[in-house]
Amino acid sequence: MQTSRTTVDPSEISKFEAMAAEWWDLNGKFKPLHMLNPCRLDYITSQIAGEFDRDLKTDSPFGGLRILDIGCGGGLLAEPMARLGADVVGADAAEGNIPVARIHAEQSGLSIDYRHTTAEALADAGEAFDVVLNMEVVEHVASPIDYLTACHDLLKPGGLHICSTINRNPKSYAMAIVGAEHIMRWLPKGTHEWSKFITPDELFDLLRQAGLEPVDRKGFVFNPLSWSWRLSDKDLSVNYVTASVRKA
Repeated sequence: MQTSRTTVDPSEISKFEAMAAEWWDLNGKFKPLHMLNPCRLDYITSQIAGEFDRDLKTDSPFGGLRILDIGCGGGLLAEPMARLGADVVGADAAEGNIPVARIHAEQSGLSIDYRHTTAEALADAGEAFDVVLNMEVVEHVASPIDYLTACHDLLKPGGLHICSTINRNPKSYAMAIVGAEHIMRWLPKGTHEWSKFITPDELFDLLRQAGLEPVDRKGFVFNPLSWSWRLSDKDLSVNYVTASVRKA
């Protein structure tokens, strides 16, 4: 893996290396992501369909689109994108995630190009994509602005960047760290650092600095009664997602 220019934080990577084998365990350490995934996919697919004028009711609606899932983990997003017809590259700086993702894709009959690499290395190699999915990664990198700039460089003009992360406020500390890590024990303690969380306004500023134009943002809201997630136009207090485009 090329490491000459990287925003990878080794301590963050080691956390996810330790959990790699559990990516597809619905009741394991990635249970929160499995629960959130339908909501994430609803947002992602609608944004891609809108930006590229695709009809999700057709077969292979994302045919002809090249999509990068950066920080792909075990392939929870890469696999649905491939099923929708996209040419998918899944990249992760945690080497242990890649064989897990490859094996699961093979078992599912899917062809996905999984690579142990970084956004910076892909950009330096001149890779170009119609869509970059950047989900729950930016809060784990050493330099968010350098990382988002690499994501910008990976997009073709007119390309779509979808980025989700966690807000920084007392509520997010209570829910994402105290609740998810200490009370529910969905994630190992120390998975997240509250100080590295990013507010929506801060993320929009970073995206603009990186050369991207923000066009949308929504909240992911968890309902403990129905044990499910929904999208919200207004509640971005904890988990949220943004869409932005590269104009040039």
